[in-house]
Amino acid sequence: MINSQAAICVAPNEPLEVDTVTVDGPQAGEVLVEIVSSGLCHTDLTALEGINTSSVYPLIPGHEGAGRVVEVGKGVTSLAPGDHVIPLYGPECGECSMCRSKRTNLCWTIKPTRDRGVMPNGSPRFRRGREPVHHFMGTSTFSRYTVVPEIALAKIRKDAPLDKVCLFGCGVTTGVGAALAHVREGDAVAVFGLGGIGVNIIQGARIAGASRIIGIDISRSKTELAKIYGMTDFIVPGEDAPDPVAAIRDLTSGGVDVAFECTGVLKVMRQSLDCCKPAWGTSVLLGVEPAGAELSFPPVQVRYGKSILGSYFGGIRGRSELPALIDRFMQGEIDIDRQITHRLTLRQINEGFDLMRNGVSVRSVVMFE
Repeated sequence: MINSQAAICVAPNEPLEVDTVTVDGPQAGEVLVEIVSSGLCHTDLTALEGINTSSVYPLIPGHEGAGRVVEVGKGVTSLAPGDHVIPLYGPECGECSMCRSKRTNLCWTIKPTRDRGVMPNGSPRFRRGREPVHHFMGTSTFSRYTVVPEIALAKIRKDAPLDKVCLFGCGVTTGVGAALAHVREGDAVAVFGLGGIGVNIIQGARIAGASRIIGIDISRSKTELAKIYGMTDFIVPGEDAPDPVAAIRDLTSGGVDVAFECTGVLKVMRQSLDCCKPAWGTSVLLGVEPAGAELSFPPVQVRYGKSILGSYFGGIRGRSELPALIDRFMQGEIDIDRQITHRLTLRQINEGFDLMRNGVSVRSVVMFE
């Protein structure tokens, strides 16, 4: 048992409360991790604003962290105290039908309990006084100490800076991974939404060799970074173009090869499909839609060869493939420094989310040391 400073979401639409929680030691198959840094991601807002259906309150948000192993539970063989790790909201057990299929990076081995905010054996590890506090996305990286299942931790090289590589816990991996999975050399690409994932899709599309990268956003706040990362054209819907789909088709002589949707807005999802080339254009959905939302489109678009796909964590298998992505960062191929616009203490975390809501930050990082 250990005491830990943590940011607690007591209820939706309430400020996070920074307080001391008690963290029980790891049980079988679990690992106690000391978090060094954690990025603030829009997905955390889904818990703070009460629109994430798997949020059980009170909870400790955070899913974009990096840290060190402190203690391992019974049966843990792949990790040892002192190892550097990135918690994974998508585990990789290596044994379920999904993992064995090699067709997906999804692994739902612990999903039923993860979505109830508890560990795989059904019990919590956090307490505030006598009250249990729930996990969020199985990670809860807004606590200096957290307990995570072994199968939801990626072991990384020790020379990778933990104050930066926390962003590989979500935004960087999701964006760069999705682009590397779907963009071919010479492709024309559209990216709807230039938040943390969108700018990393642009970075990944450039690495993959895209010839044209069109960014679409209602705000101009991220255009400078997007241009540095490889964006060739920028459209503000309604301001630069009443119809962004028509504008994209004009820029590309008929449509893009791949379109990425990062907003979760149904209208934008449909636009991402409509702006693709007939016959082979692919729309990749990464934005999180409202609960119960449904998307409609003319079947003829798909029948004539267009594809509409989803992407989860950029298609990257966390334990087996994330370390290679860290290597590419360490070799200078992937940039992180320009994305970290603010470094905060845990007590400044509510300010960090205000910066996000106001479009001021690209990524704010909470530092625990």
